[in-house]
Amino acid sequence: MSTNSANHEAAFGAWMHDVQARIENALGRFLPSSEAIPARLHDAMRYVTLGGGKRVRPLLACAAGELTGATPERLEVAACAVEMIHVYSLVHDDLPCMDDDVLRRGRPTCHVEFDEPTALLVGDSLQTLAFGLLAGDAFGADDDSPVTAARQLEMVGLLAHASGSLGMAGGQAIDLASVGHALNQPELELMHALKTGALIRAATLLGALCGEAMSESEYAALDRYARRAGLLFQVVDDILDCTASTATLGKTAGKDAAADKPTYVSLLGLDGARDLAERLRTDALEALSGFGQRADRLIALTDFITHRKF
Repeated sequence: MSTNSANHEAAFGAWMHDVQARIENALGRFLPSSEAIPARLHDAMRYVTLGGGKRVRPLLACAAGELTGATPERLEVAACAVEMIHVYSLVHDDLPCMDDDVLRRGRPTCHVEFDEPTALLVGDSLQTLAFGLLAGDAFGADDDSPVTAARQLEMVGLLAHASGSLGMAGGQAIDLASVGHALNQPELELMHALKTGALIRAATLLGALCGEAMSESEYAALDRYARRAGLLFQVVDDILDCTASTATLGKTAGKDAAADKPTYVSLLGLDGARDLAERLRTDALEALSGFGQRADRLIALTDFITHRKF
């Protein structure tokens, strides 16, 4: 590795660590205290949200915010809202009526550590808290703020669409209906564009919306990037499910294959899935080509998503 490459990698690692720490602190502030009634529910919300996770969606939001000069304080609001939606989806996904898993982020899942009714309410509560955060005054909007009331409404709509039946929840419904069935590549891509990609796209666009307005062409280019990055994340996830250990992943490895779920590996084989991941990475980076150095964090983050081990 050249000195410049090593320096860039070290700088990116430091930035990523800083963002993860800031988002952890912000989540701790935005979540209700464990001492507030009902204490057990709030304790469970904090248990599943804090102290774990790669924070890829907040990282994407903060990296995209560098394209539009967004302030760290405003990015924390958008990033935490997206992360709360993501965590709620994990809590519900792990329930016995869904994927029935007992391990998440290296710890017992919410329904195992607490109980099923509490886990259901944790997901419900995190979802509503996310929208309350986006719609509230946490942005600290003032007369000079690019995040106007109209912009906040746009952001609420974007996250709602990404989370519902035409986004993440719809993708999960297709996933459940597809167990034991073979899907072709367009069908698999649609499922994951909704289940995983929609929220990754929302995180990226929300981060950019925390700053100055983009041109239509810039927004379209970032949208193209976000859609490819969302699929890239899922393809790599499918590869890791087959190649990484439970200890490394922090969740049950080989779960999809054991449940006879359609994946990119089951459809294309391991080498084919790796080839697809590289093509998606290339397409995603091409979409960023017009942003120049403003996209350096997104470029580095794309490589992290592609080459991650967990």
